[in-house]
Amino acid sequence: MVNLYSQEEPYNQGMLEVGNENQVHWNSYGNPDGKPALVVHGGPGSGSNPRSCQYFDPDRYKIVLFDQRGCGKSTPPASDPATDMSYNTTDHLLADMEHLRQHLDIDRWLLFGGSWGSTLLLAYAERYPERVSEIVISPVTTTRQSEIDWLYQGLYRFLPEAWEQFRAGVPDADNDEDIVAAYANLMEDSDPQVRIQAANRWCAWEDVVISHESGEDVRTYSSGSLDWRLSFVRIASHYFSHAAWLEEEQLLRNTDCLSGIPGVLVHGRLDLAGPLETAWELDRAWPDAELTVVDNSGHTGGETMGMHVRDALDSYAER
Repeated sequence: MVNLYSQEEPYNQGMLEVGNENQVHWNSYGNPDGKPALVVHGGPGSGSNPRSCQYFDPDRYKIVLFDQRGCGKSTPPASDPATDMSYNTTDHLLADMEHLRQHLDIDRWLLFGGSWGSTLLLAYAERYPERVSEIVISPVTTTRQSEIDWLYQGLYRFLPEAWEQFRAGVPDADNDEDIVAAYANLMEDSDPQVRIQAANRWCAWEDVVISHESGEDVRTYSSGSLDWRLSFVRIASHYFSHAAWLEEEQLLRNTDCLSGIPGVLVHGRLDLAGPLETAWELDRAWPDAELTVVDNSGHTGGETMGMHVRDALDSYAER
C-alpha cells in the first residue's frame, strides 16, 4: 500500500472575489512557509478534494486548493439554473488562478492535477510560465476535440449497451457528434426534472467508463449529491460542448512555453477515459517532462500511480 501523508485541516481559507458576481473558495494546507503548490481539480466541475493533499509532505509544502467557478464552495453554484454560465470559461478560470496567486502573495508555485485539471494547469503554465516552478500531472489530458469525441462517442466500441443508454438521453440530437451539446442544452432547461434526468444519465455513463477499467461496479459520479451532479454535468457539458475554448492541438503546439519547467507525467496504460496517446504526445513535445506509464492502472489511478506522484512531489520539495 502506498504510504501517503496524513490529511490535515486547512490553516487558512477564504472566498476570493473574481468578478461577474463570482467568488472562488480556496484553502491552504501544510506549512505556511513551505514550497507553494496549487492543486487543480478535475471534472470540469468536480470541486476540490482535500485528500489530494496527502501526496504532499505537509512540513515542506504550502498546499493551495481551490474550487473552480460554479462548483464546490464557490458561488454562485452551477446547480442553480439562474447562474450565468457565460462567465464560466477556460479564460475565466485561468484569470482566477492568477488572481489567487496574487492574492496569496506567491511568486511561483508547483502545479499538480489530472484529467481536466491537467488541461487547465497546462493552459495556465503556457500563459504564465514565469509563475510555474514545476508540474506534476496524473492522468494527462489536453481536452482536444478528438479526446472529447473519444470519451462520448468512440467508447461505443467497448461499451455499446451503456452508450446506447447515454445516447437515448438526447433523442433529439441530429447525430452522434451533437450528443455533448444536446446534454448541455438539457442542463439549461427550465424544467428541473429534465435537468435531473440528464445529469443522472451523464453520471451513469461516466461511472460505466471507470467501472470497466477495474471490473467493479462503482457509483463514483452517481453517488454524489443532487446539487453536485447538477453542477458537475452542467459545467462539464458546457466546457466540452465548446472544446474548452481551446484550439485543437493548442496545448501540444505551445509546449515551447514550458521550456525550463521540469515536469512529471504519470499515466495508466488501461485508461479508457483518456487513452495513453495524449500523455505520449505531450512527453514527446515537452523535453523537460518525464513520462511514467503504469501498466496496471486506469483513469482513476491506484497505488502504483499514487506512489509515483508522491515520489515526484517529494523530489521537487527542496527545489
